[in-house]
Amino acid sequence: MSHRCSINCAFKPKGDASFRPNGKGGSVNQVHTKHSELRSILITGATGGIGIELARRYARPGRTLILWGRNAERLQRLATLCCARGAAVVTRQIDLVDGKAALAALREDDTKHPLDLVVLGAGLSDIQPAGQLTEDPEKVLDLCLVNFTIPATLATAAAERMIARGGGKIALIGSVAGFYELPFAASYSSSKAGLAQFAEAANLGWSRHNVRITLIVPGFVDTPMSQRLEGERPFLVSAGSAARRIMRAIKMGKKEYIFPWQFRVLRVVERLVPHFLRARILLSLKAGQKPAKNS
Repeated sequence: MSHRCSINCAFKPKGDASFRPNGKGGSVNQVHTKHSELRSILITGATGGIGIELARRYARPGRTLILWGRNAERLQRLATLCCARGAAVVTRQIDLVDGKAALAALREDDTKHPLDLVVLGAGLSDIQPAGQLTEDPEKVLDLCLVNFTIPATLATAAAERMIARGGGKIALIGSVAGFYELPFAASYSSSKAGLAQFAEAANLGWSRHNVRITLIVPGFVDTPMSQRLEGERPFLVSAGSAARRIMRAIKMGKKEYIFPWQFRVLRVVERLVPHFLRARILLSLKAGQKPAKNS
């Protein structure tokens, strides 16, 4: 199900600006500024912690940012900030649960602004509530759509067009949770594991055509999503630090980037743990989560 709202563009950046509504695939608000360089970057989940920091750091004269998110107010604030840094900005308020709308939106945005980089950062999280034997099936459906099905679909659509143009870059935001069979977050951990497998498989096929995929595998990042977690967040990094690391990994063309370094070490160590002991450890873990806010 997709929830579409028109964005009320109250802001006006320096220079000439015009706003274009569009009712297909979510509402669109386009800000035109003068540039000499043509380059376009799409960021989904742009109103989340990492997405905001990526947009801020990517914003510069000569660059078009296409920012997708669910929260219209945050999109407007972010667009104002990015425009002040000299970027041209297109915002789209869209719920990625509506896969067909998202696919149509990507094709529309790419037609108008051929994409050099697509950062698929939108995601949902869910933890099985204490006292319940399973997760909520409706939440599992939405989570698997947003965390795996839609990113895989959008990446494929973007790659198809990038290949026709001669190449491009795609970044998928995974999670270290994808390394573990978390019994209290089965849908989240498996959706991230699936995304990692997709990234590896797609890279094998698309890299021959100059389309590079970077799978970003963060640990705990200080964002609204992780702030919902009840309990410790070991090796926590700020959203700003995460954005800098992600941008560097994309620039370097890394196939996979796990951060912070402690999780790279754990990744090596956990492969040495016998399965029965691994299962016992995972079953002993406990976690809780506060209700989500619209982002």
